[in-house]
Amino acid sequence: MVRIAKLTIDSAQLDNYKAMLKEHAEVAVRVEPGVITLYAVYDKAKPTNVTVFEIYANQAAYLSHLQTPHFKKYKTGTKDMVKSLELVEVTPIALESKRK
Repeated sequence: MVRIAKLTIDSAQLDNYKAMLKEHAEVAVRVEPGVITLYAVYDKAKPTNVTVFEIYANQAAYLSHLQTPHFKKYKTGTKDMVKSLELVEVTPIALESKRK
């Protein structure tokens, strides 16, 4: 399952948001076997525009992710920072990467 999340963040809270997102992504990838990838970037020209590229092993892994304590901490902690959120379901064409 592949999804793109497009967010707009309150500029006054951007640094706090980025720290919370970074912590959440690191924990999710480390402890959840079904979370394959969480890449988060922001637009250089509009730093409040954040995009998260998410890959899960399957729908069940995604639904399980939503119930984890770290996801709930992230959602609760950032709810007043996020001005807008668009979730886009996508179908992969090519997902290639070099391993570390």
